[in-house]
Amino acid sequence: MIILAMKGVIVLSSTGYIQVRAFESNARIPLADVAVSVTATDGTAIALRITDRSGQIVPIAVPVPDIEAGQTPDTGQIPFTRVNLYARLKGYEQIENEDLQVFPDTTTDQNLELIPISELPDQWDRRELFVTPSQNL
Repeated sequence: MIILAMKGVIVLSSTGYIQVRAFESNARIPLADVAVSVTATDGTAIALRITDRSGQIVPIAVPVPDIEAGQTPDTGQIPFTRVNLYARLKGYEQIENEDLQVFPDTTTDQNLELIPISELPDQWDRRELFVTPSQNL
C-alpha cells in the first residue's frame, strides 16, 4: 500500500498493526463488545472493531513509513505513523489514546483497563485520556 501526500511526498509503503485487549480494570476479566475505533490524527477513520469474548480484536493494519525512514539521521522523517484510538462500552468509562505510534512490521499492543461506571456514580460521562509523547528517534 502506498499513500502519497502533497507538499513533500510521504511514502507509507509498509504496514504496522494494533492489537487490543480490553478488560474490566479490577478483576482483569475480558470484556466483549467493546467498540474500538482507530483514526488518523486528522480524524479520518482507519478501522472499527468490536472485541470478542476474550476481550481481543482482529488486529488493525495501519499504513506506516518504510523502516528505512528511521535509519537515516537528519532526514526529518519519523519512522512511525501516529493514530488515535477510542474504546467505548456502555456502563464503563471511555478511553481515548491520542498519538499512538505504530511502527513498520510491528504489532502495537494496547491493554485497555475499563472502569465500571458503577464505581464512579458521580462521573457517568468520565473518559480517560492518554497522550503518547513522540519518540525521540
